[in-house]
Amino acid sequence: QGQLLAKSWSSLFEGQPGATPRGPIYSFNGRNILTDPLWPHRLAWHGSTVRGGHARRRDCQGWRGSGAAEGMATPLGQGRLLAGHRHNCSTP
Repeated sequence: QGQLLAKSWSSLFEGQPGATPRGPIYSFNGRNILTDPLWPHRLAWHGSTVRGGHARRRDCQGWRGSGAAEGMATPLGQGRLLAGHRHNCSTP
């Protein structure tokens, strides 16, 4: 509790200094996704456009099993959270 995740709100979205997460980010089962080998890609899945709108057909909505659907995600250490790159929705 009380840990600083980023220097500012805008640094998360605009790639400003301090955009790399500073502290641990925990999954729902308590694993630190920045260091745990269970999370090899360390992606923030968001399904948004660069401007924060809904990326239609790129949000993994309705995805089932090993389908070929794609979603928008950004590596956590990259900054610019909404920059987004297409990733297969089956990516762990």
